[in-house]
Amino acid sequence: MSSNSPRRRDVTVADVAKAAQVSKAQAARALGNYGAVSDDVRERVLAAAEELSYRPNELARSMNTGKSHTIGVVVGDIENPHFGLATRGITDIAKKAGFNVILINTDEDLAAEVDAVQVLLDKRVDGFIVAPASSLNTGHLQRIQEARRPLVLLDRAAEGLDAQALAVDMTDMAYESTRYLLGAGHRRIAFISTIKTDGPYVDGMVLDSSQITERLEGMGRALREEGLELSGELVRLNAGDAASIRNITREVLLMPDPATAVVASDSLIALSVIEAIQELGLSIPDDVSFLMYDDFAWTRLTTPPLTVIAQPVYDMGAAAANALIRQIEGRKPAPAPELAASLIKRGSVGAPRAVAAAVPEG
Repeated sequence: MSSNSPRRRDVTVADVAKAAQVSKAQAARALGNYGAVSDDVRERVLAAAEELSYRPNELARSMNTGKSHTIGVVVGDIENPHFGLATRGITDIAKKAGFNVILINTDEDLAAEVDAVQVLLDKRVDGFIVAPASSLNTGHLQRIQEARRPLVLLDRAAEGLDAQALAVDMTDMAYESTRYLLGAGHRRIAFISTIKTDGPYVDGMVLDSSQITERLEGMGRALREEGLELSGELVRLNAGDAASIRNITREVLLMPDPATAVVASDSLIALSVIEAIQELGLSIPDDVSFLMYDDFAWTRLTTPPLTVIAQPVYDMGAAAANALIRQIEGRKPAPAPELAASLIKRGSVGAPRAVAAAVPEG
């Protein structure tokens, strides 16, 4: 083909109508599956469309029908396997129901999330699934509802917003897992998260994330029962990247009264924590016990395999998609699915060194 050859023109509804020997209006109704069209006309139009390799103009279709058959999904960090698996649940359900998915990653940045919502509103998506970067600042999410677009929240709740949230309540599980660590003899338990705050953690501090709030509430309740408290010395937030996570891990393990157990709030943090422990020449669980949120295949392949708080992440995403599609189609909400976490005890939790040394052999 020479460089001067004209670009192949897209096949239009008019082309299909001409090939099927029907009017353009009849062809449009048959292709769009709306209005009254005889079976004979529909068959001729669909056969002509297939012969010509016709593809519908989705923008024009959405302007005619008010539906784009597209769902907008906004999450904080696609690199985090938690959101990757949840998104797989969303896309599997959406595909079966005939919906496409537009996915936007925000890096847990509120301004980026506000922009993402506006982009998706402009693209006329039929509904939104959002894992909000902030459970407190929700004006942009309220605009979704003001635009009469269905909204479902994923993984986190949001204050002052009348929207269904598909998330696991982590308070009781955080309590149970902390009781497990306390039962093994730990009294210095560190918790590491990437959530951003204006300063060091103070017990009772209002946090942007409902998930981290629940985890610290459960952890604090278990500690207080033992006469202990959550402290900014061991609850370490603002762990922005892998290097800062490693630095924080070194700090809590090398302080004069070091942590004897570390809890990582997600699997990405866990990888950097484990790396820092190895760099210090320490052993899990002989020198430090370790527990993390979320269960992925690699957690069973380490030595020792890791104790985890497992969440039904795929099911959460699938449930969010089902809930949103029911809203889009105008159906009544289904009963909320049972989404519960579980503590899976493996080999990464043991007694602290001082406690282990005090236990006589035999």
